[in-house]
Amino acid sequence: MENLIIEPTKCTPAINFDKKNNILEIKGESYPENTSQFYEPVFEWIEQYFHSVNNEPVIINIEILYFNSSSSKVLMDLFDICEEASNEGKSIEVNWRYHEENDMALEYGEEFKEDLEVLNFNLVQI
Repeated sequence: MENLIIEPTKCTPAINFDKKNNILEIKGESYPENTSQFYEPVFEWIEQYFHSVNNEPVIINIEILYFNSSSSKVLMDLFDICEEASNEGKSIEVNWRYHEENDMALEYGEEFKEDLEVLNFNLVQI
């Protein structure tokens, strides 16, 4: 399985999923015209990845400066997949990274965290 690297654009985040080190990163802005089309390879990769990873801890760093409502749904879908994998015994830690002055990012992180039961979800101020 290869790493997944997608370069950022004006309206899509950088995606860097490093299988060897078990670090998944999403960073930037997310408001693509077709959200499901952009994120489809991301979800395919993650599903495959979670089937191949054993007991190694997985760290997911997300630093989204701005995202639209369809990206919000995609992020929740991602967290649901992570929560399901956590329920199956995978060690997953999500770090929702936000800038101190970005109150909206903090609020969204708090809302995501409230909707999760098992997933280790951290709010990390940078």
